[in-house]
Amino acid sequence: MNKKNLDKRRWVVLIAGCFINLCLGSIYVWSVFSAGMADYLTSTLGKTVTSADLAIVYTIANSVGPITMISGGWFNDKFGPRKVILTGGIMWGLGMFLSGFATSVNMLIVTYGLIGGLGLGMAYGSTISTCVKFFPDKRGLVGGITTAVYGMSSVILPPIVTVIVSKTNATTAFKIVGVVFMVLIAVSVIFLEKCPEDYTPAGFKANKAVKAQVNMNWKEMLKTPTFYVMLLLLTCGAFTGMMITSQASSVAQHMVGLSAVAASLAVSVLALFNAFGRIIAGFISDKIGRINTLFLACLLAVIGLSCLYNSGIGTVVLFYVGLSIVGISYGAFMGVYPGFTADQFGPKNNSVNYGIMFIGFAIAGYFGPQIMGTTFAKTGAYQNAFMYAIVFSIVGIVFTFIYKLIAKKNK
Repeated sequence: MNKKNLDKRRWVVLIAGCFINLCLGSIYVWSVFSAGMADYLTSTLGKTVTSADLAIVYTIANSVGPITMISGGWFNDKFGPRKVILTGGIMWGLGMFLSGFATSVNMLIVTYGLIGGLGLGMAYGSTISTCVKFFPDKRGLVGGITTAVYGMSSVILPPIVTVIVSKTNATTAFKIVGVVFMVLIAVSVIFLEKCPEDYTPAGFKANKAVKAQVNMNWKEMLKTPTFYVMLLLLTCGAFTGMMITSQASSVAQHMVGLSAVAASLAVSVLALFNAFGRIIAGFISDKIGRINTLFLACLLAVIGLSCLYNSGIGTVVLFYVGLSIVGISYGAFMGVYPGFTADQFGPKNNSVNYGIMFIGFAIAGYFGPQIMGTTFAKTGAYQNAFMYAIVFSIVGIVFTFIYKLIAKKNK
């Protein structure tokens, strides 16, 4: 295919990638499935099963993702995205479908947590990397759009799945949603293709840094101090978002005094600003640079966390201001890092390299919620957790300066 056709086709690839990520983002609908499955298993097993008992399923599904992001990324970089993303997408849909036959928590761990989670990681990482490779002129914006669509699933899909569950039940909903997503992903994959290594869109003039860029493999990447600075910066940046996302509703109820129904709005607000932050930060990073954008994101996190720290019963406006700012900050890191990784280590092996970099997100995803929950259990309040997060954000700011020093030294 000639260059002119590729310039048009890359937009088709981006649209297909967005459809795939919308399906993959259905992991955010777990809370809807969890409530229904808890009732079903309680009646089936003859003993009480709560949503809290099923939390381990969601944790495992998120935790195993980096494994296949890295392994699937290798196949994606070598052979192209279609087979890799199709395999991952089918595993994700199949895991949901088989969860509809689950009769125990352990079975859900296998079907949803392992089969689904491994498939999700494989398809998610390869989808983002494939789209980013086609847009060397808009890496930040495209990384922001593809990750934002994934995040927007938490707003778009829960009402739809809730209706399906209410009209049928959780097990039937799992089967229906699993089949639908397998079909949608299989159709979307048809429009994907491997980006040629030397592809640049018409009118794009690479700067000197891009022209001199070396495509590092993962071994070469791990030998650079820049990788470890970026990994720790991602951990610091994602820590706040993962911490608050895990218990946004609980914070709204216990700290601000909102009802359970009103507190559900907090989850939606956080998700919306998270998605908005991914797109706007990606766009801005193409203009002012990735590291400058991440510096601003860390600074915003400190401001947003300060608002949350000073929130209390009745301070609804201050709470939502803080929540919105934190959402933008968290989204900025998720949107900027795919392009940031490709900028630093080259686009050729970005699927694998970004999968390894994503370990920073996984670390934040484990410790953030743990610290949040432990702090509340010990003190009955969330303020100390916000202080810990402020420290992480300040450390993140320090890492942006360390990155600049290393980059200056390497010139």
